[in-house]
Amino acid sequence: MPLSPEYQAMFEQLAAAEPAPPLWEMTPEQGREMYRLARPVIEELPIGNVINHDIPGPEGDIPVRIYFPADAGSFGTLLYFHGGGWVIGDLDTCDAVCREISLLGNVTVVSVDYRMAPEARYPAAVDDCYAALEWAKENEDLLKANGKLGVAGESAGGNLSAALTLKSKDLNGPKIDFQCLLYPVTDCDLTRQSYKDNGEGFLLETQSMLWFWETYCPNKEHREEPYASPLRSTDLSGLPKALVVTAEFDPLRDEGEAYAKELEKTGVQVEYKCYEGMVHDFFSTAAAFESSRVGLLETIETIKTELS
Repeated sequence: MPLSPEYQAMFEQLAAAEPAPPLWEMTPEQGREMYRLARPVIEELPIGNVINHDIPGPEGDIPVRIYFPADAGSFGTLLYFHGGGWVIGDLDTCDAVCREISLLGNVTVVSVDYRMAPEARYPAAVDDCYAALEWAKENEDLLKANGKLGVAGESAGGNLSAALTLKSKDLNGPKIDFQCLLYPVTDCDLTRQSYKDNGEGFLLETQSMLWFWETYCPNKEHREEPYASPLRSTDLSGLPKALVVTAEFDPLRDEGEAYAKELEKTGVQVEYKCYEGMVHDFFSTAAAFESSRVGLLETIETIKTELS
């Protein structure tokens, strides 16, 4: 299928604009500011209630933002991990998505501001996310929890969600009922066909992914560990039911599909969806592009079903 007309128009506008330096030539601080401009907070999006909170982490407090539905009662809890290659992104860059998930999915969303590289390299982000998982389990009253617990995230956040299910299984930690992996990083191998097809010109580029990996996990041997590259785990059995979402014009498409297939081989219940005409990070335009909104709404419906 061709690229979505909405994205085609956006890329044509970008091509006509003053050229900006590529991400891999920026400092992390410049990359973070660029990403904040690309994914702003949309305060007009309704939400029941939002509170900012600090929770204990392995190296100091971890900021979280908690989104509550408007209804009374108890709700499923969804831990959400923002994207940005473990280097850029924050609570604000995923705020719009978290608002919509909470409101439309009728779940309590806990968005986690985990430590990022280069200030804190692998496995710091994994450790912070696991601390958030333990905290959520211990604070069910505060979260108005119904006992169902899920993890979700986009791109690097999908990677952290997958890593979290592995770590919780390894440590006999809190039970995770559902994992939602949105165009996730699942492997450090940048040579799959989707990299060759989509590695330039579709927002996320091969050079950007190389920069992310070198910043987050410069030790190439460590990149092959399951908590960094979940696809390399030798035992995916017993993991939570999964929804894996990919995009047709995304260099990460093939590794997302490969991870879904490996989960399924071990007996994990998996729903896999590749959205045609879409690019990486397409949830970022779901408030403006009808073509992007389809995937967001279908994902939220699955979350609602699994955590209600």
